[in-house]
Amino acid sequence: MELALVIDAALPAPLHQQIYSQLRLAILSGRLRSGQRLPSSRMLAKSLSLSRTTVIQGYDQLISEGYLETRPGSGTYVCSQLPEISLEVGIVNCQHQTDVPITLSINGQRIKQAQFRTFRKSCEISFRYGQPALELFPVELWRKLLSKHCRATTQWLDYAENSLGYWHLRKALADYLQHSRAVRCTPNQVIVTNGSQQALNLITQLLVNPDDSIAIEEPGYRGARHILKASGAKLLPIPLDRDGLIVDKLSEYDVSPRLVYVTPSHQFPTGVLMSLHRRLALLQWAWRTGALIVEDDYDSEYRYGGRPIPSLQGLDSHASVLYVGTFSKVLFPSIRLGYLVLPETLVNVFGTAKWLADRQSPSLTQYALSEFIIDGHLERHIRKMRLCYAQRREALVNALHTYFGTDVEILGDSAGLHVMAKLPVSLSDDEVIARAAGVGVEICSARVHYEVPSNTGEFVFGYTLMNEAQIEEGIHRVFKALRT
Repeated sequence: MELALVIDAALPAPLHQQIYSQLRLAILSGRLRSGQRLPSSRMLAKSLSLSRTTVIQGYDQLISEGYLETRPGSGTYVCSQLPEISLEVGIVNCQHQTDVPITLSINGQRIKQAQFRTFRKSCEISFRYGQPALELFPVELWRKLLSKHCRATTQWLDYAENSLGYWHLRKALADYLQHSRAVRCTPNQVIVTNGSQQALNLITQLLVNPDDSIAIEEPGYRGARHILKASGAKLLPIPLDRDGLIVDKLSEYDVSPRLVYVTPSHQFPTGVLMSLHRRLALLQWAWRTGALIVEDDYDSEYRYGGRPIPSLQGLDSHASVLYVGTFSKVLFPSIRLGYLVLPETLVNVFGTAKWLADRQSPSLTQYALSEFIIDGHLERHIRKMRLCYAQRREALVNALHTYFGTDVEILGDSAGLHVMAKLPVSLSDDEVIARAAGVGVEICSARVHYEVPSNTGEFVFGYTLMNEAQIEEGIHRVFKALRT
């Protein structure tokens, strides 16, 4: 271990006294902790370009005053019990320290106001949403792919050739999106991002000015809402019905929105699928007004009934849709890889903004993911998970109907990784959550996803983290807690 000490021969204090003073201050301030080992006198003398005798003199004084102790055959350590007077001095010094006031920027103040959900880790059964079933991911296969590319080259240790992402991954993504989601794009239109959140951040940074009017779904994904608010945009909440965003409501504001953020393939959190006629109406509105559409396609891979509807981007003929996707739900959250499909005219500026933000996404992970997609592992994994999630979703819906009867309202289509349900209760959302927690079950109110929150009795139930028996048991417990 090296110590950061500043020794100056030009100062009047002897060199050994400077060593003593700086080490003593480091101990009193807590930078050197009780029981921490110090470098040997020989190593410290070498690093400071001093004689060993000088260092030994400083060490000896600290040992004599009870700050350091030697352990035969082991080395020199900070004493476990420091002198009482030293502790008093340390307390006095800490009391007189004051932090320099730091003023946040306007953007920083907006970010500070953002509030994110917290979970009760103590709950035995959790209907947490937004996380895939990690125990079913093919870990051994992923480990082999990482190891293979790690051994094959050292190129992943260096900076990438560009910030847009690994070419073979962008090509694999373009091919996959074309046949699975009817997205119309070339690899040159794809940018690899650190999750969909970075994609949304880049969009906001480059396309949204303070005080711009931005339309969002009500209720909607609050991660996007927080990003837009931090930019200073004025949010226009647009209500939903069973066909998705009510497009006619976009024209009711005095100022036409510059941008619309939507989750049309599985609306978050209601689960509604935007109908084809509503999609076409939204595109026509965007073409007529010159607005842009951000299509967040976060978990469209998981549909359990009915025919899939093409992406908005695939229906667009005026380059007005920016398509966002992520692997956090399909594979695992810590992969931190997403993608952004852009109109060709925006690729260069987005690539520059990505470079300024973090230069690139991790190369080794991109190498492994490209092979995972090209060799068909992604589609095989999706097929397996689609079957698993369909069974778990069915167990959840059946349990809700079994215990709450026909009075419970299940919202949305048979898709995704969660269900939004309106429970037949007269209690406040907080009371429902508290009663559920009292019987070891974690649930979350949909209230946090509204721009104008209210106690709606609507709750979001994730079903990916439990098997069918646990799901049934959890709903049973909630029912009994609410009935009493």
